[in-house]
Amino acid sequence: MASVGKIARRSFLIGAAAIAGGVAVGYYYYRKPYPNPLQGDLAAGEATFNPYVKIGADNTITIVAPRAEMGQGISTTLAVMVAEELDVGLDQVKVEHGPASYAYYNAAILEEGGPFAFFDESMTAEAVRSGLGVVGKFLALQGTGGSASTRDGFNKMRQAGAAARQMLIAAAAQKLGVAAADLETANGSILHKASGKSLTYGEVAANAAAMAPPAEVRLKDKADWNLLGKPQKRIDMLAKVTGAPIFGIDVSLPDMVYGTVKMSPRFWSKPVSADVAKAEKMPGVIKIVPLETNYGHGFGIIAENTWEAFKAAEAIDAQWADAEYPPDSEAIAGVLKQALGAEGSAMRDNGDVAKAFAGAPPEKIIESDYAVPYLAHATMEPMNATARLKDGVLDIWCGNQAPTLVRQLCANVLGIEQDKVTVHTTFMGGGFGRRVEMDYALCAALMAKAAEGRPVKVTWTREEDMRHDAYRPAAVGKFRARLGDDGLPVAVDMTIASPSVIAGTLRRLFPSISPIGPDKTIVDGAYDQPYTIPNYRVSAIAAPVTIPVGSWRSVGSSINGFFHEGFLDEIAVAGKTDPVALRKTLMAAYPAAVAVVEKVAAMAKWDEALPPGKARGMAFSLSFGSWVGEIVQVADTPAGIRIEKMWIAADVGTALDPGIIEAQLISAAIYGLSAAMGQEITFADGMVEQSNFHDFDAMRIFQCPAFEVAILENFHKMGGVGEIGTPPAAPALANAIFALTGKRIRTLPLSKAVAFA
Repeated sequence: MASVGKIARRSFLIGAAAIAGGVAVGYYYYRKPYPNPLQGDLAAGEATFNPYVKIGADNTITIVAPRAEMGQGISTTLAVMVAEELDVGLDQVKVEHGPASYAYYNAAILEEGGPFAFFDESMTAEAVRSGLGVVGKFLALQGTGGSASTRDGFNKMRQAGAAARQMLIAAAAQKLGVAAADLETANGSILHKASGKSLTYGEVAANAAAMAPPAEVRLKDKADWNLLGKPQKRIDMLAKVTGAPIFGIDVSLPDMVYGTVKMSPRFWSKPVSADVAKAEKMPGVIKIVPLETNYGHGFGIIAENTWEAFKAAEAIDAQWADAEYPPDSEAIAGVLKQALGAEGSAMRDNGDVAKAFAGAPPEKIIESDYAVPYLAHATMEPMNATARLKDGVLDIWCGNQAPTLVRQLCANVLGIEQDKVTVHTTFMGGGFGRRVEMDYALCAALMAKAAEGRPVKVTWTREEDMRHDAYRPAAVGKFRARLGDDGLPVAVDMTIASPSVIAGTLRRLFPSISPIGPDKTIVDGAYDQPYTIPNYRVSAIAAPVTIPVGSWRSVGSSINGFFHEGFLDEIAVAGKTDPVALRKTLMAAYPAAVAVVEKVAAMAKWDEALPPGKARGMAFSLSFGSWVGEIVQVADTPAGIRIEKMWIAADVGTALDPGIIEAQLISAAIYGLSAAMGQEITFADGMVEQSNFHDFDAMRIFQCPAFEVAILENFHKMGGVGEIGTPPAAPALANAIFALTGKRIRTLPLSKAVAFA
């Protein structure tokens, strides 16, 4: 198996071959499964059937749910997929994250990476999806992101449970001397009704695991599901509410030392001078380690406790080189606006936009400029990792979204082989894309090298965390529309400029690889929406600002949901069309979208007049394969604008756990509302100005609206869940504020223009 870094350069060729010839190259290796990583680490009396199932002789059933649990409930839903087909209850199984392994690759995370909307099912689009799925198998990235975990696991994890069940039945048939067809399973046992004899799974597990896997795996029909499709108790909830040590920051090991980092406050800058003498002499300080990774430069402080490490970090006197990017927010905004004048890559170009605008009457033209700021992830649990390098073997404990990348990049930075690295993935107190980054793990690995065999627990201060993120990029957009005599748009032209998330991520993770082609994340959520407009162009421009940017909850859709749906609301107002009616008219070719808009409008009683001082706004977004409509109701109060209620309707295709889906829709909406209301990352002298929650705050409980959620299953393909509630939140709120005040706000955060109660 080639490393991700080595094979990524070839992935375009592999994908092209897959698309052109249905996996014309390496077909044998594509079909061949990766080795089962559980095989070499079984407890006494334990058997494994595949990378997802272990059963002990005592009938202990362990399911591996190999995606990062950061509060989104994925460990529960993945476990239920296996348990459903195994015919066991969720209370009968243990659930583990499992090791870093190529066997747990996420193919779905890449399948929608082509330049096609989710609803585009043309032969070309489907061929590219198939090819990118093949690339996903070759890259073998064990990653959590892109709201892809349930889509990726839906078949493979159900098949794992079903295959194990069939093997257990076959082994029981041999032991009982009966036909396999005469056996039934329930609650971890196999029953022969005619004789009344039964065996537990554990009694036949060893013999069953020695059998060849079935050539054909039979999955339950949806109508026969007992667990899937119903709300389940979260398997992580008891540990979380009782304060169990399940997070990376809870790790405690014998003979452990503690550490923190002090990185350059200007990204990529090296120290011009540094005086660490005072810090080295402080009580409890063991060692100060220079740090240099693809994330930048700084110092690691190792001490007898975390507080001593924090205080020593403050005592380091370092002068840093100037930033390679514009020094302040005003200059950065200037570069972004200047980029709008460059020629972009049109990711959608229907009709003839230039001709449609030529000679248009001025009164039929709408033009607007939009902008959003950089945003931090601001996870509740700050970055941390515990590492021990002993006898050339690295063990690392951390919450992370990509265990195989942690293994690979830590091995690279230490100059050891990957099989000498063991990644222990913990639960994490928030991720949202931040923990697909590797800076916290790389720093811990380098500090472990200096700790002489002792484990070192490295905890970032909140200030280091806030000021050294891979941010949601700032972006600007220029929008214009031409209206027809009926008030409907006959032409829309959208140009969006933003730093490239793809280029930024490659610089940090695989700097030897240059990005190829346009970065569609710049226009995700704008070019791929289910609206039919005769002349419709959406162009992306990568702005040359090298502040680190990365995946933030819903990525480009978090930006373009605000841009696209805010501008669509402007079109509705200018054309004297109801915003809901306009959307239904423009998306008439997509029944799933229309049904979502109709549902959320009915929930909110959109057609009923509100009393004075109250107003509603709506927005829609198709992202990560799910169709989501949101309506926000606001009220004018003496203390400011109060967000009273929010209605959400989402079509996810197949709802595997309605309780978790509802929780995630609300969570993502709150995340989006928080950013819309008051969050921004600004720069001065090349440095981030914000440092903690006092100046990068989230909306508080008393500000949260009441929520009403409807989950639909109309579309024929399954969509994602974890990020889909975020994109419509900001535009729905901004559109409601316009309806209330007449003030059209085109720049976030909204608190710069209005006050919130």
